[in-house]
Amino acid sequence: MHLKKGTLTWNVRYSIARGLASAVLYLHEQWKQCVLHRDIKASNVMLDSNFNAKLGDFGLVRLIDHEIESKTTALAGTLGYMPPEAATREKASGELDIYGFGVVALEIACGRKAIGSSLIQEQKYLVEWILELYGKGDIFKAAYPSLCRDFDENEMKRIMIVGLWCTQKDYLLRPTMRQVFQVLNFEIPLPILPSQMAVPNYNTSLNLMPSMTHAFENNQTMPSTSSNSSFTASSQSSTTFDVIFPSAALLHGHTC
Repeated sequence: MHLKKGTLTWNVRYSIARGLASAVLYLHEQWKQCVLHRDIKASNVMLDSNFNAKLGDFGLVRLIDHEIESKTTALAGTLGYMPPEAATREKASGELDIYGFGVVALEIACGRKAIGSSLIQEQKYLVEWILELYGKGDIFKAAYPSLCRDFDENEMKRIMIVGLWCTQKDYLLRPTMRQVFQVLNFEIPLPILPSQMAVPNYNTSLNLMPSMTHAFENNQTMPSTSSNSSFTASSQSSTTFDVIFPSAALLHGHTC
């Protein structure tokens, strides 16, 4: 079977996930300060002409010293990629970036948007849908149909499990980006997640910010007072990129 025209191959998709993981790992651990992006989403993942991933748009960035707990901050990010606790915890932390990465990882594997009306069984949230399939032992059912099953099952399983690991309801159970990077690179075993995991309660956050419901539906970015930084990072940060474009249009698509 052949891929649907315009569909990114599985090798490219998995490479994008690894590249994004490498970029976030650099921001969190390998710079002189911990850089919290706070708006990791598909449309902020840029691709060069060779489909190498590069994380962009640092308008909501926060810098904190390593080993120092983050301070209270205004709610910021893109609804749909923000964790359920964002509205109540109100702290800039690595767990927010981890959650956003997890959602993007699931989008890469499934070819579906984080939120929308197109999900099977009228489930609104991608994470909820995949959690249900995982509980039934049928996680491969969520694989992007336009790939026509032309993918490595071990890699598909890893990216989906990593996505669920990163989007757990309890932020204390989420991995570090180093653990994510190591799993995606087959350096450490997959985590053993319970077959029945708590479903994130997005409605709690929405009830606390009813005026933001429209923004949530349209995948808009929450306002912030942070500076509009333009610096970017990727696993190939020294490369000169001749063509850069958003990945979202290529990651999402229609079924066969």
